Amino acid sequence: MEQVIKALSELAVPLVKADGGELYLVSVTGEDVHVHLTGTCAGCPGATMTRERLLEPTVHGVAPKLAVKVTTGWRVPEGATKVE
Repeated sequence: MEQVIKALSELAVPLVKADGGELYLVSVTGEDVHVHLTGTCAGCPGATMTRERLLEPTVHGVAPKLAVKVTTGWRVPEGATKVE
């Protein structure tokens, strides 16, 4: 989990922030990682591209077998942690 957070923090967060968004880690299990995008990314039609071209390669670089689940919206899921 620590490696996933570090990779997201170093690689994904700066790009998401550059577009006015924020990235939250909702959960990490042995099978998947769930992240939530908010800010200007909430409801953005580009969220699928963000998942496929940014988040999946970032996560798979440290944990190749994890599936990446992405949700968006203004409301942050309960228990989610902002990735800085």
